[in-house]
Amino acid sequence: MPTDMKDVHSLDDLLLADLEAIRLLLRGGSVIDWHRLNFENDEQVARFIAAQEIDLSQKRDRQRVRLLQARAVSYLRRRFEFPMPKPVEHASVEELLMMASGSGHRQLCACTILKVMHVIHHAEARELLFQLPISNEQLFALVEQKVYRIIGEMLADGFPIVEFIGGRKNKDSLYTKLMSKPEVTAARIYDKVRFRLVCRDTDDLFPILQQLMSRVFPFNFVIPRESSNTLFHFGTYCEEHVELRDLYANLQIEGNIEDTARPPDNVFSAPSYRVVHFVVDMPICLPDHVLESATRDAGLGRIAFAQCEFQVIDQTADQQNEMGTASHSAYKARQLDAVMRRLKLGISGERKSNPPRKSEE
Repeated sequence: MPTDMKDVHSLDDLLLADLEAIRLLLRGGSVIDWHRLNFENDEQVARFIAAQEIDLSQKRDRQRVRLLQARAVSYLRRRFEFPMPKPVEHASVEELLMMASGSGHRQLCACTILKVMHVIHHAEARELLFQLPISNEQLFALVEQKVYRIIGEMLADGFPIVEFIGGRKNKDSLYTKLMSKPEVTAARIYDKVRFRLVCRDTDDLFPILQQLMSRVFPFNFVIPRESSNTLFHFGTYCEEHVELRDLYANLQIEGNIEDTARPPDNVFSAPSYRVVHFVVDMPICLPDHVLESATRDAGLGRIAFAQCEFQVIDQTADQQNEMGTASHSAYKARQLDAVMRRLKLGISGERKSNPPRKSEE
């Protein structure tokens, strides 16, 4: 990552691209629904690419990106006969990102190519994991190493993080959560690896989220429909802060979308519980000794993804959450009670006392 990039420490430092990304994270949106990017210069583009765990100074990473671009263009032509100007088709990924932040037909084409590249990259990274002899435990260890290192850098840079906790869900908690859900499938458990950050106050939240998306995970890999924000209303917060008001007016999706968005339901959380919660597919650059087992001619790159959960909250809300019915102990008690009731009584909520009658011969 270039060393001359300015870190965002306050609301004054945020740019339109930052606010777009923060909004997507808070409401659990998808970049597939966007129609433009908002990068203003090469430094912002370089930082976004670095957040993908892609190093374009490495020949193999540059080749991987070119292959993704060729596959995206081929798909668009094959399935939609999509007209593609030659300057867009042959642009570098840096140029594509800047084009997608511009205007006109080339902007539309660049944005469309990038969306398809994003989907293909994500799908092929999943395929890569199936080829490799790497366990979840090993993958989670790589995630933790990355997050702990970057949070340490943020603390050294003066970010007001007053508490940071990382960890993995233990087996008993995993079993309990599975049995508390209507759909009993481990694929739907996103917090096997989880991280919790407590910041000084609510005005520190946006800068910290921006830094997480710049250093830890890119905004395009926030998992859609798995975010909840019960700390504040995004639109009201932006309107009340002069530093954000003009940026908010230029967001690409209508301003009232937060009023209709529904966060994921968690029936065991108390109505007074307040937090910013989201799930990401964390990009991880796999070590060479792991990649040696992959099929060399598959062209799947060296990036894998691991799903993990983040919770970000300010000190005041964190203290209030530990009072009464919003506390973690009260939450767990409600969850355990529901699981025990389900195991005993099933979906009906009642137990028939009579055994089934035998059929008469």
